[in-house]
Amino acid sequence: MIIAEEVQSKDKEREFLEFPSRLYQHDPNYVRPLDKDINEIFNPEKNKFFQNGECTRFLFKNKKKETIGRVAVFINNFYEQQQPTGGIGFFDCINDQETANFIFDYCKEWLHKRGMEAMDGSINFGERDKFWGILTDGFEQPLYGMNYNFPYYKNLFENYGFRVYFEQLCFSRPIFAEVSRVFVVMHAKHQRNPDISAQPMKKNTLKKFAKDFTEIYNKAWAAHGEGKRMEESKALKMFNTMKPIINEHISWFVYEKEKPIAMWMNIPDLNQWFKYMNGKFGFFQKLKFLWVKRFKKNEKMVGLVFGVVPEWQKKGIEGYMIWEGTQHLRKHTDFKVTEMQWIGDFNPKMIKIAENLDTTVTRKLATYRYLFDRNKEFERHPVL
Repeated sequence: MIIAEEVQSKDKEREFLEFPSRLYQHDPNYVRPLDKDINEIFNPEKNKFFQNGECTRFLFKNKKKETIGRVAVFINNFYEQQQPTGGIGFFDCINDQETANFIFDYCKEWLHKRGMEAMDGSINFGERDKFWGILTDGFEQPLYGMNYNFPYYKNLFENYGFRVYFEQLCFSRPIFAEVSRVFVVMHAKHQRNPDISAQPMKKNTLKKFAKDFTEIYNKAWAAHGEGKRMEESKALKMFNTMKPIINEHISWFVYEKEKPIAMWMNIPDLNQWFKYMNGKFGFFQKLKFLWVKRFKKNEKMVGLVFGVVPEWQKKGIEGYMIWEGTQHLRKHTDFKVTEMQWIGDFNPKMIKIAENLDTTVTRKLATYRYLFDRNKEFERHPVL
């Protein structure tokens, strides 16, 4: 017998956070997410998606009243799909197909009552940049904000009938690996041009770099993301939020005279420090964080954004920027690995860019989809 309990009290909220820690207590790669990051997703005052959506959390218990699973199920009306599609996220479960099937059936019924015809999982009630997908390959310590799970989760989803809607590919490369000869040649070529220069991002001039970031982003990415544009004020707010963790040696901008033409932005992987916090980030944990940040080497950096304005694309300016930055950070940081946030397999242009950066796929996640009408033809995410 399995009992479903809606998370409506402080005790159940705490259990929703604590259950994964017990489930993964013997897995050395598991890093507990910060409680505050999870709680903010389910707080209508913090999460804008509640304005046009609905979300509920559930715990699942056995006859001994022991938690054996958890899930969040939600409708996000910004999540436009061919058919009305709901989401399930923060799925954790013991290695038992019957338990998983009960959870999936429960979510299906909840969504069906609200007019949904399919469900995707395990995804986030929010943007795709955090807590999105089921890890299927590369079971290593997750990056900050990235889902982590046991290998058996793949079977739990697929045995129920979920199919891969799209794969999420994570590209990585060792900092001290041999750099592509093309990059070195392009660096030498552009270095001879007195109008070309590279600058690392500095904390004391964030307003300038926010302006430069906005200009490059809007030129380089206007054709992506459905034409979304970045406002300079939003970029500056983002930079100021990031200020405590900005490393001044690992984010680079390239200029033609004073005009920004390319950027390569990275931050330290926060999980290299947050793994010591056990999910907490109160006053004492913040003091501990400052100590850890000062004395514990962070050996992994995460690529956030890479962009070149259209008029400088296919001219090797990225080689100049990467080799310029790499030479510098090798001397001034402890980083040994760089990893990019995931790229969907539906985006061959971005995958090509990642491959051209001399990276390899080191981690894969999958976004699964389950159609309620089992006779309906399944279609994968359309290629961009």
